[in-house]
Amino acid sequence: MRQSKFFMPTLKEAPADAVAESHKLMLRGGYIRQVTAGVYAYLPLGYRVLRKAENIMEQEMEKINVPEMIMPHLLPATMWQESGRYVKYGQEMFRLNDRHGRESLLGPTHEETFTEIIAKNLKSYKQMPIALYQIQTKFRDENRPRFGLLRGREFIMLDAYSFAATREQLDEQFDDEKKAFEAIFERCGVKVHPVIADSGTMGGKNSTEFQAPAAIGEDTIATNESGTYAANLEMAKSIDTFKQDPEETKELKKVATPDCDTIDKLADFLGVPSTRIVKSVLFIADDQKVLVLIRGDKQINEVKLGHILDADEVREANAAELKEITGSEKGGVGPVNADWADKIIADETVKGLYNVVVGANETDFQFENANLDRDFKVDEFADIRTANEGEPDPVDHEPLKFTTSIEVGHIFKLGTYYTDTMGADFLDNNGKTQPVIMGSYGIGVTRMLSAAVEQHLNGQGIAWPKEIAPFSIHLIQMKMNDDEQTALAERLEKELSSKYDVLYDDRKERPGVKFNDADLVGAPIRITIGRKAGEGIVEVKLSNEEKASEISVDELTDLVNKELG
Repeated sequence: MRQSKFFMPTLKEAPADAVAESHKLMLRGGYIRQVTAGVYAYLPLGYRVLRKAENIMEQEMEKINVPEMIMPHLLPATMWQESGRYVKYGQEMFRLNDRHGRESLLGPTHEETFTEIIAKNLKSYKQMPIALYQIQTKFRDENRPRFGLLRGREFIMLDAYSFAATREQLDEQFDDEKKAFEAIFERCGVKVHPVIADSGTMGGKNSTEFQAPAAIGEDTIATNESGTYAANLEMAKSIDTFKQDPEETKELKKVATPDCDTIDKLADFLGVPSTRIVKSVLFIADDQKVLVLIRGDKQINEVKLGHILDADEVREANAAELKEITGSEKGGVGPVNADWADKIIADETVKGLYNVVVGANETDFQFENANLDRDFKVDEFADIRTANEGEPDPVDHEPLKFTTSIEVGHIFKLGTYYTDTMGADFLDNNGKTQPVIMGSYGIGVTRMLSAAVEQHLNGQGIAWPKEIAPFSIHLIQMKMNDDEQTALAERLEKELSSKYDVLYDDRKERPGVKFNDADLVGAPIRITIGRKAGEGIVEVKLSNEEKASEISVDELTDLVNKELG
């Protein structure tokens, strides 16, 4: 490809509103251009990277015998109403009505659509296991699109769906997809951590995220030094090392605690450590009033709590509800005589505590010396706390380390979450009707490209991983009016193009312009044809090296083959 014919509108400076390095470089390099907030056009350079990544995905899915198809972008609301997600998905869904008033949506994901087709066409256990996938544009009405391709309103995603007759088949499919995803990320040059994750609005209980460590990442993952434990912070577990020494129980005593609406204020006022305070928070789970208890030095993890309660909506009670239900304002709620609570759940940190401070269900009053079982009861103990950095992990008891990261993939064992509600049944080998067992597997293709840039910055531009680089080799001719340079450049272009993607900079531009643009192209190998062209000598610079070195043209083929495989 001749660069003089290649549309690559570069910028000297990134727009002021670009924050992420990947966003800055992809704008400066002419990879993308914003059409409207959160929506981008993929220019030729960006589209080449995108297609190479998609080709890798297609190859790896073929290896595990998963065929590709394509679903429509425009979907009827009825499917989503049937699954219950039309309302549950929230404001991120693009909703619209046609001229006849029929409700539709732009697909943010396609579980319902695949389930609908399977329900109509898959009737016997003999047809399973089977899986399907697509690479397609998705739509989500993000409140604050930002960071370029990392959080957009329109993005490209690989989404695969598996269908099984037994749990054993689902487990095998899940493992196959996980291995295929790991191969995809490795080939695309993106380092990832598979981590324990929350399923969110996708449904199901068993899911794994693929998190790519990056400075701009919006997620936080908790890992240990040995690599034997990794989880999204929403789901991370840790070992609580605090132990209160046993002591004689004391008489329950009600005390005034004016203006102590936080744990820190209460601890200072009473002169006690936060570990001797049990914090009480009222949550509304669908129509249930749930009082949640946790030791004062810990924080409630609402994602974990949501899993325990298994409710469609879990939220903290507002000030009016708090006053009406408990008789107290914030800070005064507690578990003693809490007959108004439908259920009391306590974090495991509440076990083994003696003579603690709890709210008295009266504004500005607390009970001192409250004791579990004597003064208040708990219906269920569970891990509902947020893990802290440095706490021991639950596997090898090593200190947890927190890292910011970008979620680039997510796989789920959905089970019968969709097939139960949408009637996707089959006849098993005993002739009995059973719901199909599903799995869902997704890669954010465009997010992954941004993650690749974030992980392969080289100071001047991008050092693309070789399999997704827009061009494998960048030939740069210094003087276009030099016949020796032109002859050598055209010869190398012909020879190398027979095997590799080559971009030949044949523009009549200054060397500084050419090199600056070459940094943005980020080809694994840059070959500069300059003043020693007549001697058969060129300069070669590898993208992961700072300096170029001179090499004979006769040695060039071996070097290129070695570097590019």
